Amino acid sequence: MIPDEMPVTDLADASADVLIDLYRRVRRRTEVLAAPLSPEDQSAQSMPDASPTKWHRGHTTWFFETFLLTPFLAGYAVHDPRFSYIFNSYYEAVGPRQPRPQRGLLTRPSAQEVSAYRAHVDAAMVRLLAGALTPEIRERLELGLNHEEQHQELILMDILHLFAQSPLSPAYQPGAATPRPDPGPQRFHRFAGGLVEIGACENGFAFDNERPRHKTYVAPFRLSDRLVTNGEWLAFIEAGGYGRAELWLSEGWAKVNEEGWEAPGYWRRDETGDWTTMTLRGRHPVDPNAPVVHVSYYEAAAYAAWAGRRLPTEAEWEAAATATGAPSALRQLCGAAWQWTASAYSAYPGFRPGPGALGEYNGKFMVSQMVLRGGCEATPPGHSRATYRNFFHPGSRWMFGGVRLADDDRLSEVKPGDRFRDEVVAGLSATPKTLSAKYFYDAEGSRLFEAICELPEYYLTRAETALLRRIAPELAARIPDDAVLVEFGSGASTKTRIVLDAAPQIAVYAPIDISPSALDEAAASLRQDYPSLAVAPLVDDFTQAMTLPDGAKGHTPVGFFPGSTIGNFAPDEAEALLRQARALLGEGSLFIVGADVAKDPAVLIPAYDDAQGVTAAFNRNVLVHINRELGGNFDPAAFAHKAVWNARESRIEMHLESTRDQIVMVGDYGFRFAAGETIHTENSYKYPSEVFENIARRAGWTVTQRWISESPTFAVYALTA
Repeated sequence: MIPDEMPVTDLADASADVLIDLYRRVRRRTEVLAAPLSPEDQSAQSMPDASPTKWHRGHTTWFFETFLLTPFLAGYAVHDPRFSYIFNSYYEAVGPRQPRPQRGLLTRPSAQEVSAYRAHVDAAMVRLLAGALTPEIRERLELGLNHEEQHQELILMDILHLFAQSPLSPAYQPGAATPRPDPGPQRFHRFAGGLVEIGACENGFAFDNERPRHKTYVAPFRLSDRLVTNGEWLAFIEAGGYGRAELWLSEGWAKVNEEGWEAPGYWRRDETGDWTTMTLRGRHPVDPNAPVVHVSYYEAAAYAAWAGRRLPTEAEWEAAATATGAPSALRQLCGAAWQWTASAYSAYPGFRPGPGALGEYNGKFMVSQMVLRGGCEATPPGHSRATYRNFFHPGSRWMFGGVRLADDDRLSEVKPGDRFRDEVVAGLSATPKTLSAKYFYDAEGSRLFEAICELPEYYLTRAETALLRRIAPELAARIPDDAVLVEFGSGASTKTRIVLDAAPQIAVYAPIDISPSALDEAAASLRQDYPSLAVAPLVDDFTQAMTLPDGAKGHTPVGFFPGSTIGNFAPDEAEALLRQARALLGEGSLFIVGADVAKDPAVLIPAYDDAQGVTAAFNRNVLVHINRELGGNFDPAAFAHKAVWNARESRIEMHLESTRDQIVMVGDYGFRFAAGETIHTENSYKYPSEVFENIARRAGWTVTQRWISESPTFAVYALTA
């Protein structure tokens, strides 16, 4: 619709040519917006809160003349001293002004004279910008350009209100809007809340009411992914929403009755009884799929009450809007409608108005108004940002105000369902945040782990493999004929093959793994290389598996748990796992377990933080797994891999450390991360032999034999039930 849609940018270091070009672009856009309007259109004022287009054009010009040219351009001659009275808006320090409700009485100056005023000031501004510019001049210029963009939006708001009063329903733009597609049902995204930071940082432009940036507490909440539509609002109307006092705030109910509201602003029924609405393109039928606009705060709050929801606070809105991936997760954040919040417009902690007249810009209005966030179709491109605080009186309807619903939420009350989702939500809701190591092992995770096993720093696989080859005959002697080898977790099966080769009496191989793809690969490989071996995989969490697969029934079970995976479990968890394994394998069964032994951290840490970064990729892959399976939007690059030796617990810990403040979504759930906050993803306990054996005994196993390799030490245990 509007050419030269160039957003205002940071002007601190911009050259004179850039500043002049930007100034001209912003000023030209105002003239382009006014071009479709006749002199009569530009002079009329439809209500006290609106202003004539001619006045907007003059006021934005007066701003540059008053706050830049007069104090900073030597020899500047004011175009017309009377304009200070006509075009001052609310700056008490500058002097008296035409009363706002009477701006429409100013037939003089004419629209043509205002054009001449603009040309005079623009020429002088070019001279100013071509000279030496102090930081104060640059700051005032940036404020002036953003101020003019605000009035560009007001021009469209005010002209729409003016045209809506005409029985001719004139169109500012020709043609009807394209019908919107069905947006689908609303989806409420969950956010964990907590202590969040909102407000603009010191760098870059922001209005004074957006600062200072500060911390505030936000309880767990849910926010809709889109705005309320006209169709949904029609349901509110048809349910008698405008006639039900119990839905309305007291002042809102008084307003409904005083002004006879029965629908959003600009809605009215045509001769057939269907609803139409006034738009910048004229009057047209209400599009049920378009976001509802021109509703007051009172209406927004009543609709939310009728829907069993509420409006978000501005802190909730900003926290959600700044989440990683918010543009894709939360639709219509900007450009569709300003969104009412439940927050009264007041000063942020530490706010101080600036000195002089410019200090009157926002602070003096911090009473009896409500905050809106986002941006609407009339907002200039690039003008909105996540910290932007728009504000209007709660009864106002002529701006493009819409509704996004929110709700309270308790992330601790995890609903049963998908085990992966439930465990991820519970882990990320905990303090500190955790993820289970078992979810490392999707197909890519299994591939990366096999690559880790080949790394020079990763001694575990080499030490265990060499030990298994040495003791394979002794293990084979303990395995009965026609046995089923039940492996807890399925890797590349290198160690499994050592046992199979040494014990041909094994009839069935039954791997248990949470990853179907990992199971498929292991099963296919072994079927090819051991054609006489029956393979009966079981997709399950081996920590919770209750029964063996059908193909294993009738065979004596022998458990196989290599790789020191037992070290991923804390002592009480390891005991519970060994007890679960005993119940699964049965009385009299054999269980072969590999477990690493505590050693020098100089050997341990490089094994979990290799120089090639393979372990880091393996650690981050759990985030990729969550993104794929649970609709997450983790940016793996925003998390650093950390490996730490915890001597007191005798374990290596793996963490993913957030490199920035961010909010990450997992399906409908949102989680805030502070910079430096970690997700604890894995423990690798290095049990002294006596500690592991005590755990096994408490779980009901008898340690029948123990083998320990030479340095680097690693242990394999034969346990019997």
